Order: sequence, then C-alpha cells, then structure tokens
Amino acid sequence: MTSLEIEAFLSIVRCGSISSSAKELFITQPALSRRLKALESELGYALLIRQRGMHEIQLTEEGKAFFPIAEKWMCLWDDTNAIRNLNQRPLLKMASIGSVSTYVLPEVFHSFLKEKRYNLEFHLYHSQEAYEYVESGMVDLAFISNPMYSRTVQTIPLFSEPFVLACNYKLDTKKEYASSKNLPPENEVRLPWNQEYDSWHSQRFDESVYPNVFLDQMSLMEEFLTDENWAIVPWSVGEKLKEKGVRIYNLADGPTDRVIYYLVKNDEKKVMVDCVLQLLRTYIESKKEMKILSTGI
Repeated sequence: MTSLEIEAFLSIVRCGSISSSAKELFITQPALSRRLKALESELGYALLIRQRGMHEIQLTEEGKAFFPIAEKWMCLWDDTNAIRNLNQRPLLKMASIGSVSTYVLPEVFHSFLKEKRYNLEFHLYHSQEAYEYVESGMVDLAFISNPMYSRTVQTIPLFSEPFVLACNYKLDTKKEYASSKNLPPENEVRLPWNQEYDSWHSQRFDESVYPNVFLDQMSLMEEFLTDENWAIVPWSVGEKLKEKGVRIYNLADGPTDRVIYYLVKNDEKKVMVDCVLQLLRTYIESKKEMKILSTGI
C-alpha cells in the first residue's frame, strides 16, 4: 500500500469519476486504474462499484468504511514527511463546524498568522467527525455545537449567542421583536444548528410542511435568502449577513442560546491552543450579544 495508491482512491472519490481524477493528478486513466486495482488487491476487497454505463463512481460498503481510514492514512503520511522539517514553525491543526469557521474564525485566523510564529492546518468537520479526529490525534483543537461523550477528549463550553431571524423583506418596525408564529414554514431556509434548536423547531413549526430549502452546510445559505425566504441563524451569522444588506430581527419566542464548545485532548500544543483561545476571547468580548462561558481562556 503506497501513498500514490491512497491518493488515487481519495482523488477518485473527491472528483466523482476516473476521468476527472486522472486530470487532477496529471496521469492517464489506465495508470490511475492500475493504482486503484493494486490497492484493492492488497486490501482484499473492492472499493468501487463497477457497472457498465455508470458515469459517477459509487463506493462499496467496504469502500465507505475505508474512506475515513484512507484520509487518516494520508494525514499520518504527511506527518511522517513533516519530521524532516522539524526546524520549521510549529503546526496547529484545527477543525470547526461551518458556521463558526465562516462567521467567527476569519479574524482570529488573521491575528494568529500575523504573529508569524506558527503554521496552521484547518479542516471543516461536523461535530461527530471533529470528535473522531481529535480522539485520533489528527486535530489539536476543534469547535463544535453538539457535545458528545468522550473518554479522552475534553469538551469545554466556549461562548453562547442568541438566535435571530434573517430575511430580505421588512417586518413591522414598531415591534422590537419578531415572532416565529408569523413565519410561513414553506418559505424557510432550514439548517440544523444543534440538537436543542432541532427540538425547539419541531415544537414550533408544522413538521409536515417541508421547508423551501434544507441545508447541512453554511456555504449556500445566503444564495437562498430570496425576497420571500427566511432563516433563523445564530447572532454571529446574522451580524455578517446584515453587512450584506440582509434584514436581521431579534426573536421574542426564539430557541435557547446556541453554545459553542471547544475540544482538546492533551497539552502537547497548549501554547498554540491558548494563543487561539485568547484571540477568540478578545473577538467575542467585542461582540455585545456573544458571551464567554469558559473561565480558562
């Protein structure tokens, strides 16, 4: 099993086809197929479903199970190669859910890298994935919204913030707060912010009415906030949307405040982790609706 074979498999999955992957890796399709077959031969099972006329690749059950292992394998390979660069600046590996990485962390990243003492590697993961990678040592610091039990990973509350209504149409400005009772569920842009939010949402809205758009990532949300659509978002997200002309309203009957947690496993990268957390504290303290929850930063 070689790094080229693992790279070939991950590239095929990422690109969705042999032809696209071959272009990405600058090799011929037959050469790429040979690498994949060599990997499957060594593993003893097929990774892809091969059927005549199939244009997009599909993973076998074994392929689905092997995919996260392959990602970790490549990370370990990168770490192995990094040993030759021990004289370089220390590396901090971070991960986060999408809403925090998009609307909270950018300023922190700039400040962290401005000091020119450290290098940064960043991954976008859901909460469960973040736990797995911190547990395995592939990530040093992660930010999540759905806490889970772990014997080896510390889960520490970082900050809280309220939810607000985001839309592109004007509500009655005489009212200080908007009410979720007046929001048509068929025009919702729905995101599963955390478990508490999902519970509140199921009680507040008719679950038999499917939202106009359901997203599990932040990247396209702004595109779907049309003249009729609306979304309930964390305050930090709303503040950034407001800068782009989206109307933001406080909610009179909104869900409980969202809590963001950070995950760490050990103290090996404590100096770098503390640096990020201190920069985050400075950022959060400058935002009137966000509250620091951890006394350790």
